[in-house]
Amino acid sequence: MYLAPGISIDTPEAAEAAATALLGNPVRQVSRQRGGGNNRLYRVEAADGRHYALKTYLQRPGDDRDRLGAEFGGLSFLGAQGLEHQVPRAVARDPARHCALFGWVDGDAVGQPTPRDLFEALCFVLDLYRLAQQPEAAALSLASEACLSGAEVVRQIDTRLDRLLSIDDRRLRPFLIDSFAPVCERHCDQAMLGYQDQNMNFSEPLAPIALTLSPSDFGFHNAIRRSDGRLVFVDFEYFGWDDPVKLVADFLLHPGMSLDVEMRRRFRRGAVAAFGGDRGFDLRLRALFPLYTLRWCLILLNEFLPERWQRRDYAGAHQDREFALNNQLAKATAMLHRIDDANTEVFDDD
Repeated sequence: MYLAPGISIDTPEAAEAAATALLGNPVRQVSRQRGGGNNRLYRVEAADGRHYALKTYLQRPGDDRDRLGAEFGGLSFLGAQGLEHQVPRAVARDPARHCALFGWVDGDAVGQPTPRDLFEALCFVLDLYRLAQQPEAAALSLASEACLSGAEVVRQIDTRLDRLLSIDDRRLRPFLIDSFAPVCERHCDQAMLGYQDQNMNFSEPLAPIALTLSPSDFGFHNAIRRSDGRLVFVDFEYFGWDDPVKLVADFLLHPGMSLDVEMRRRFRRGAVAAFGGDRGFDLRLRALFPLYTLRWCLILLNEFLPERWQRRDYAGAHQDREFALNNQLAKATAMLHRIDDANTEVFDDD
């Protein structure tokens, strides 16, 4: 089957043609898998019996993020730097067809994380920080929606809030105006005062030396447990340079994971030790953690955005839109109501 450049891969036949082109040889079988919320994933069996993951990336007008380039470039860099057993292997890519081929990782989803899993995650975070010092890392781009200052976190919250307020939905606007906005104003003011008290500049971007490399969607929801018990971390579509505070806050807040209080505190303590050379790390984390909680409240509402629902639908992530919208609004409401408790759970152990 001939696949013309630029044609989206939306059938198993098109996926087979793309995999054949990338491998340079016919393949035995291609089967659709459950993927993430923004892409489609196929398991490819090559003629020699090896297995690969073919990942396709939906390109939407107005979204200029190179998710394919970020993931393939990031995994290529990490593999070349010795992390080939902790991340999928980057094999080949085809930007014209918006797809890439990676090594297939056999294993299971991480259900209930263990202390050993947490240790592996912290080791991986430390590896990323260490590799950020390598000369080759300078060629990598900023992570998607990187937050290099407190002001940038606020700007992203405002942008998301404005976009959601433009949606005409009887459920959404009362939550945003009556519940979210007052809490947001209070915590933004507190964060700016926290920076001021520590003589830090809320608007000034971090110096490059304070940045780290980040998957920007890091957590056990994006990990596979191999048969030997070790973890492989996947999904690097948003990989790049960022404030380590954002990496840690997102890990602690991600709704796709369920970490108990002790696990969250242990990860925070481990991260403070890992980034010990950055004297402002813990101060920024304490000041900005509530703001990242607010940011996650709005991320949970992405399904209300037509263009985001198009991605979810492309990936087959949801079947019933009304059910999904009600469910996401309930999650955002619960997270907002627990914003002070979440802050206490993470930091009230010193």
